[in-house]
Amino acid sequence: MKREHTAMLGVCMALALILSYIESLIPFYFGVPGMKLGLCNCLVVILIYRIGTKEALVLNIGRILLSGFLFGNAFSIIYSLSGGILSWLCMTLLKKTKRFSVYAVSIAGGFSHNIGQLIVAAVVVENYNIFFYAPALMIAGVVTGALIGILSAEIIKRLPAM
Repeated sequence: MKREHTAMLGVCMALALILSYIESLIPFYFGVPGMKLGLCNCLVVILIYRIGTKEALVLNIGRILLSGFLFGNAFSIIYSLSGGILSWLCMTLLKKTKRFSVYAVSIAGGFSHNIGQLIVAAVVVENYNIFFYAPALMIAGVVTGALIGILSAEIIKRLPAM
């Protein structure tokens, strides 16, 4: 059983890297630097609901590091790690309450991901005027979180229990 579990996580990591690469090719710019759809977060949501929160965290951190080295730079890794860890933490805590749907959990993940990145960006550039981007990033986090939540919920419905 452990071999199948490990193999499945390896396949998820490969899929996450493929999605990261595809996303790096999509010109998704709406006036705010670094705004992305976050297709890989779909895998994190699915793992949180179907496999476990620890596996979702490992996938999230591994994917961020690998895609950062392959398709980004040191700053993209720092920003993505801050957002990814905060969003994982929020999604994990909300899911554990059992009061929120997959959609709400994913929206909270998208929202908190942008908050984490914004906080780190303000510290890195040592300029707190960057928080003027907050309204646009919060709206983007809610919209992309909703889209990822819809996609994740549909995939979770169709996946067998693990």
